[in-house]
Amino acid sequence: QVHLVESGGGLVQAGGSLRLSCAASERSIRINVMNWYRQAPGKQREFVASFPSSGSTMYADSVKARFTISGDHAQNMVWLQMNSLKPEDTAVYYCNAITYTGDYWGQGTQVTVSS
Repeated sequence: QVHLVESGGGLVQAGGSLRLSCAASERSIRINVMNWYRQAPGKQREFVASFPSSGSTMYADSVKARFTISGDHAQNMVWLQMNSLKPEDTAVYYCNAITYTGDYWGQGTQVTVSS
């Protein structure tokens, strides 16, 4: 069982920045991909960014110019640097880890962007 813990959410003014962190408790399990998703009130969960153990990072078109995903697979950690935040970025952000034994989700961290 892999437990994911997100942190770094909060309240920020439009145009501001936040950095989210995600750490996996089980260091011995190989995580193939770590992702960030988000879910706004009344909307379905949507993909934000991906950090594969090999290959290139990927972003949703809505955040590509503003967000940067980074990580350390040796530590099973991933970060999401969010710049130029907009009110439409308001959502609960979830860390997701994909392994060959299963997919895991964190509890989420709230990001609120005020106008």
